[in-house]
Amino acid sequence: MGNKSGKRYRQWLEQVPKAPVAVAEAVKIVKGFAGTKFDQTIELTMNLGIDARQADQALRGSISLPHGIGKARKVIAFCEGEDAEKAKAAGAVEAGADELIQKIQDGWVDFDVAISTPKMMRSVSRLGRILGPQGKMPSPKSGTVVEDVAKAVGEYAAGKVEYRNDDGGNIHVPVGKSSFEPEKLVENIEMMFEHIKKLRPASSKGTYIKKVCISATMSPAVQVDVS
Repeated sequence: MGNKSGKRYRQWLEQVPKAPVAVAEAVKIVKGFAGTKFDQTIELTMNLGIDARQADQALRGSISLPHGIGKARKVIAFCEGEDAEKAKAAGAVEAGADELIQKIQDGWVDFDVAISTPKMMRSVSRLGRILGPQGKMPSPKSGTVVEDVAKAVGEYAAGKVEYRNDDGGNIHVPVGKSSFEPEKLVENIEMMFEHIKKLRPASSKGTYIKKVCISATMSPAVQVDVS
């Protein structure tokens, strides 16, 4: 980061409110930081009162936000025969069985999401060491192991969001682009917030949603009032 960028970033930091603000106000501030030169991703970060080491408190899933996230995603599908044709028609960049598995074993990973039929997972499991660390391994929990592959491909290609908590109990999810109208960002953020709220694990003690922030790719974070 050059001096100009560093100076600008420090100026932004001075403009970040000291106390949490309403979602609409946070969106307005972050959009102001993002400017119009690049269409930056707006990210929502939620710090949750969960013990990430406990399996029954882990949060993982997927959600289609009302206004998408402004990014077409490259989706592949592990499936056979007619399913492969349907997956390609729905927007998959690649669809197939053993030949697609081999292509990935040979080093090809130019995609964002992998969908699989349950039947194919025995073969796909060979790719765990490659796709697991990249967060691209199909999983029933995240909604990427399904019978209706074509439907899932269509949803993920349009920007369906996958999420999972990290070791610190945080969830980071893209909720749109800086070019989105403020109202659309607010609606996406509020839907994600309500979705996570409903998933509170029964064994989670104390405050569940501790802190919520939004930020743009190159901006400081602004804390959102969740009271």
